[in-house]
Amino acid sequence: MTRASDGGPGPRAGLGRVLEDLGTTLLDLVCGDPAGAGAIGGVVIHDPLDEPVLPRRALVLGIGVRTADDTVRLLTELGAAGAVALVVRAPAPADPAVTAAAERSGVALLALTRGASWAQLAAMLRSLLAEDDVGDVGPQTLGGIPSGDLFAVANAVAALLDAPVTIEDRSSRVLAFSGRQDEADPSRVETVLGRQVPERFTRFLEDQGVFRALYRGDQPVHVEPPATEEFHIPRVAIAVRAGDELLGSIWAAVRTPLNAQRTEALHDAAKLVALHLLRQRAGADVERRLRADLVATVLEGGPRATEALARLGLADHGGVVLALTAPDPPEAAGSTAVHARHAAERQRLADAFAMHLSAVHPRAATGLIGDVAYGILPVPCDAEERAVRVGSDFLSRVGDRLRPLIGIGACAEDGGGLARSREGADRALRVLRAGGGPRRLARIADVHIEALLLDLADLAAERGDRADGPLARLLAYDRGHDAHLVDTLRAWLNAFGDIPAAAAAMYVHQNTFRYRLRRVAEVARADLTDPESRFALMLQLRLLQRPDTAAG
Repeated sequence: MTRASDGGPGPRAGLGRVLEDLGTTLLDLVCGDPAGAGAIGGVVIHDPLDEPVLPRRALVLGIGVRTADDTVRLLTELGAAGAVALVVRAPAPADPAVTAAAERSGVALLALTRGASWAQLAAMLRSLLAEDDVGDVGPQTLGGIPSGDLFAVANAVAALLDAPVTIEDRSSRVLAFSGRQDEADPSRVETVLGRQVPERFTRFLEDQGVFRALYRGDQPVHVEPPATEEFHIPRVAIAVRAGDELLGSIWAAVRTPLNAQRTEALHDAAKLVALHLLRQRAGADVERRLRADLVATVLEGGPRATEALARLGLADHGGVVLALTAPDPPEAAGSTAVHARHAAERQRLADAFAMHLSAVHPRAATGLIGDVAYGILPVPCDAEERAVRVGSDFLSRVGDRLRPLIGIGACAEDGGGLARSREGADRALRVLRAGGGPRRLARIADVHIEALLLDLADLAAERGDRADGPLARLLAYDRGHDAHLVDTLRAWLNAFGDIPAAAAAMYVHQNTFRYRLRRVAEVARADLTDPESRFALMLQLRLLQRPDTAAG
């Protein structure tokens, strides 16, 4: 076997992480338990002619392993050597003996999507597994071009095709472009300047069936322009794929059709662009995940928080913690697709939040933990209002389509107090979630009492407490007689005993309200002139309004 990558010293990623990041693109789990695999010690390419020397907990790329017998034999060998997983080309052999061998050996079996290259997989695995990939000082190249440098790729493709080139994503957004764009027509110039294909040109391409032909096949598609002044140079385009996943496309403005040599060069370029796009995406995911881990460590407090603060550049700073989330829409409860789409939108919202905070303060740190994006804004405690302005400005920029909410904790004098600030931000965020009103941002200092009521409701629910005494009698009477006595009591208390105001709030005559209030005192057997009784009833009514509080 030959070493593809040993993952660097002490890689942190495990098989579950690999499947989470690459499962939708390159890999499928055939059998085995990813959760029990532990950290991956390295990536190795299987070579039957070489002596099988493996690092501990290796992930083995079984290039050329096709039959069930070969798979069973290799799984057995890898199990004895302590390997984590074996990857074979899809479709994996559908044989009970293979499943039994995987279970017996403890080696998970994965399948590489048809159409994806082993080189792509090896590069992606290296970027995910090597802890030192983030901030690595050593330059990495793919196809002789700095990894992820799409502009260098676009220039290289332009030189091969002798035509100006753009690389676009699935939404016709320009990711990179080559030089010589002035040689194209005005539509291309407009596209490059706006970094997006204008809608009128997109509609033309859709009407001509260009996108349908492009995304259904792997051959270049020649596009004849409508011969207008702004769009008169033909285009040739090819889809960029990784396995079955469409990543984007390459577009070249060509005055004459491509010959066979240049067509082959465009095919090869599409594979290279796919590799760079995947590497770029995986590298961003690794950096994002590493930063989220550091932020989580800081916000949890404890002995490791000091080191995490130093790595984030916040060792000598306090600050304020902001907590951002976009609650799932109601339709997500019964739809996996809607939930997944909203999770992706939440990630994009978290990325925008990170960009916003870093623009406000270069040392700001953010991380998505669960469904909440936390931001640490290192401002002095006499500038806490700045955190409110920053949060409000972000909400006004992103709009309310996702209904994002922001909770803001108390200011921490130093890094050691950030865990407490995070706790306050979480409590403020919970108040916003429970409120369901138009308010979308709150400091814990402003909603402290509401947060205490939620805490009290939690305590009552944990102990199994139910509404008892006067309020329980009113609730039971209302259920049997539809008398609205609880609503009457609530309106009276909210109006501070002002009967005309309370009657107007319930849209009843004042005499009717006075009669109902007497019935409240009789049925509840409560002295409404006693301040302690009024306070107890008001507190019970507040807890009764909480959605997760049971009323007896």
